[in-house]
Amino acid sequence: MLPCDICGEMVTSESDMKSHLLIVHMENEVICPFCKLSGVNYDEMCFHIETAHFDQNALGKNFERVNLIQYGTSADKDRTLQSTVEACASSRPKCSAQSPPKDGALKQDSSQTKESVYETVHSPPECPFCGKVEECSQDIENHMKTKHVSLLDPPLEEGCDQPLYDCPMCGLICTNYHILQEHVDLHLEERSFQQGMERIQCSADLELAHQLQQEEAQKQSEESRQEMEEFQQLQRQYGLDGSGGYKQQQLQTMEIEVNRGRMHPAEFHRRKADLMESLAVGIDDGKTKTSGIIEALHIYYLSTATDVRRVWLSAAVDHFHSSLGDKGWGCGYRNFQMLLSSLLQNEAYDDCLKGMSVPCIPKIQSMIEDAWKEGFDPQGASQLNNRLQGTKAWIGACEVFTLLTSLGVKCRIVDFHKATGPTGTHPRLFEWILNYYSEQEGSAKVVCTSKPPVYLQHQGHSRTIVGIEERKNRTLCLLIFDPGCPSREMQKLLKQDFEDTSLKQLRKFVGNLKHKQYQIVAVEGALSPEEKVARRQASQVFTAEKIP
Repeated sequence: MLPCDICGEMVTSESDMKSHLLIVHMENEVICPFCKLSGVNYDEMCFHIETAHFDQNALGKNFERVNLIQYGTSADKDRTLQSTVEACASSRPKCSAQSPPKDGALKQDSSQTKESVYETVHSPPECPFCGKVEECSQDIENHMKTKHVSLLDPPLEEGCDQPLYDCPMCGLICTNYHILQEHVDLHLEERSFQQGMERIQCSADLELAHQLQQEEAQKQSEESRQEMEEFQQLQRQYGLDGSGGYKQQQLQTMEIEVNRGRMHPAEFHRRKADLMESLAVGIDDGKTKTSGIIEALHIYYLSTATDVRRVWLSAAVDHFHSSLGDKGWGCGYRNFQMLLSSLLQNEAYDDCLKGMSVPCIPKIQSMIEDAWKEGFDPQGASQLNNRLQGTKAWIGACEVFTLLTSLGVKCRIVDFHKATGPTGTHPRLFEWILNYYSEQEGSAKVVCTSKPPVYLQHQGHSRTIVGIEERKNRTLCLLIFDPGCPSREMQKLLKQDFEDTSLKQLRKFVGNLKHKQYQIVAVEGALSPEEKVARRQASQVFTAEKIP
């Protein structure tokens, strides 16, 4: 029994099969699926396919015969196509891994074969590599052999396994060497691209690092320049810029006064002669001094000050104000002159001062340098480069303490390093001054003590405390000599009927002293030789008493 390859009907012989095909299936026109040949019978078409399209006929004779027929109805198409595929699948030879078929197309499964059959019947052949469409399969075959020969797998010998190629970079398995080569080229291009990006990134990083380095260097240079400017400003402020000292400033200022017509040339030469004489003997010329103020204050408080409950005054002291030669930087020297003028009038200090007179500012500078040479305050000496003469260097509480100690005067430094009252005030400072002057008890309204005045230092300026008032409302008020106050203002206090307004320049209440820090130098007597040596040793590490 023979089955019909188209409809599956069983016949007994080949002659019956031909009759069956002729009667049942030959009404439709037979067309070659490869070159579209038509107008021939079934046997002629089979012969045509076997001779003209032998290479394309890889699926077997029965499969090609099915493809020869173009069905008339859709039902016939589906039924005949399915039966033909099943027949072809049953009649296809089995292939093993050890013996692969010659044509790679036989590796497709039945579903792919069905789709291929359908496309072969209804679609013109198309190049699988470039998509070109030809009229027949022979033209497509020739096109692939000429245009894509490098992509075609080399024919395998019968009975040999198809070679496999592993990608050395990712492990992908390829069956074609040329595809593998293109795949590896893609890896290399990607790596080259990554390396290029890395080089670009590295270059960008280097540029950024260079830019940051330049910015840091510029910042350091700017900071160094700013520090140098600040240092130079401090040097100018504290008289260490090499612009000269007391003598140079005095002469330059007088020359300016002459050029502006404010001083006659004869007056200039007279003052210059007096200056040179004063510098030669080392004694202050007394032109900025005002004496007798303490005595005038004593009289005033006894007769006029009705709002004062009690007042304590220091020993007699002269007021010295700044001159043309030390204006702007000489307050520390002038306050030392005030303090020394009081000590020179006190017999308790005759032995240590040995008949001294109030020295001029250059002489005071020389005396401080001598104290440094003896070993007093080496740290302070180092900060001022061990030199004061010929400069406008400021001095403060430490230098006054050093100079007095070197002269044999016993004194102490008290540091009021922070505010002790509301709004930055220092009531503890007022209390300390009250205790200092009120050690000598008395019932009188005005107490003239034997206490020397107190040197008062704060940022940028220094003054001299000569007494303290206790008001009727129990508030305290300091009496202060300021070297910035000129002689003509101080001399108003010498008048018998001076007004309270003249005393305002001396009075300082708690709310008037609001600097961050204050230091005082208080004199307490004379030093013995042994005490002087001990003080010199102690000044190697300078310390001050702190309140609070």
